[in-house]
Amino acid sequence: MFVDHVKVYVKGGDGGDGMVAFRREKYIAYGGPAGGDGGKGGDVVFIVDEGLRTLMDFRYQRHFKAPRGEHGGSKNRHGKGGGDMVVKVPPGTIVKDLETGTIIADLVEHGQTAVIAKGGRGGRGNSRFATPQNPAPELSEKGEPGLEREITLELKVLADAGLVGFPSVGKSTLLSVVSAAKPKIADYHFTTLVPNLGMVELEGGRTFVLADLPGLIEGAHEGVGLGHQFLRHIERTRVIVHVVDMSGMEGRDPYEDFITINEELEKYNLRLMERPQIIVANKMDMPEAEENLKQFKEKLDDEEALIFPISAITREGLDQLLFAVADLLETTPEFPMHEIEDEDEDRSVLYKHEAETADFKITRDDDGAFVLSGYSLERLFKMTDFNFDQSVRKFARQLRGMGVDDALRERGAKDGDTVRILDFEFEFIE
Repeated sequence: MFVDHVKVYVKGGDGGDGMVAFRREKYIAYGGPAGGDGGKGGDVVFIVDEGLRTLMDFRYQRHFKAPRGEHGGSKNRHGKGGGDMVVKVPPGTIVKDLETGTIIADLVEHGQTAVIAKGGRGGRGNSRFATPQNPAPELSEKGEPGLEREITLELKVLADAGLVGFPSVGKSTLLSVVSAAKPKIADYHFTTLVPNLGMVELEGGRTFVLADLPGLIEGAHEGVGLGHQFLRHIERTRVIVHVVDMSGMEGRDPYEDFITINEELEKYNLRLMERPQIIVANKMDMPEAEENLKQFKEKLDDEEALIFPISAITREGLDQLLFAVADLLETTPEFPMHEIEDEDEDRSVLYKHEAETADFKITRDDDGAFVLSGYSLERLFKMTDFNFDQSVRKFARQLRGMGVDDALRERGAKDGDTVRILDFEFEFIE
């Protein structure tokens, strides 16, 4: 099965908690605070492995959670950081945030990495909070929660061979009979809207990925039809399988079709013409196909051209075609991605995943309680250890500094009103 779209949950490791501890050693008076910091949580890191071709592995594991950092210890011992969780993905994987739809990373080159979910930093121990005014603080932080998000992974046609040609020349039919792919097939006068991929398996264990790409029309290099969207896919294939309708049923000349498609490829990117090309004379079961093929060869006048007469319906000539594609793939190197990507797409810069939202927002529940939410505020709340009065007072000062108290008063909060953060309730006190 060829899997090219999955939904996955990722979470960076939580930071370890800081510790409240004091030195109590013989002959050392006033030892002071000695609580260590927690370790940083691990990141969820995606890395490209060129040995992978599909997203099949993600069908069986959809949750990826990096390990958390260790808690701080006494005697100023800091916790150990959590190790990164490394997830291998095939070349051509696009990572998108499920909620916002924004692209987090586009992973195309072998060894390329991207941090998809950052781990939280470790909480500080009480030795970090010692001041001349408060030399023995009973105050520490809990570890910062790791970033968690649901993402979608899309595999963007990094096929070994791509089928090109006008709409309705039989590309979808050809793909359906040589692989397990099930594209929609009918006598459409419009093109396939999205690429279809199939895994072709030959005798001897050889396999390759074949893509039925959206049909080209004249002017595609200028964006006509699905133009750029299609041409961006064909850039990533190593062998071009050019399907030509030899029956002439659509009223077009097969040779003119062939020339038109190649001109579109050349106008879009000269390097596309460096790809080895196999010409597939399809629909040879039709009455006028033999004569049209003869005329096609005369007009082409190229003895080195690889032309394979086939009929996708009757399956005639398919074996010779598929073995020829496999042989050509063995001698054709992969083209460096940085040479064929669009110039306006800068792949050297990885995407940043910091939350860029307002500090907090205030809503009302049905019971009249004021509900506080927001990334920064919830992060502070989760990092506060409410077992110590000094930590509680510190949290109250932080809220006041963020302007939460004033905002609550503006919304009409009175002394004794209920304020809710996540699943916890507080009382508003003037």
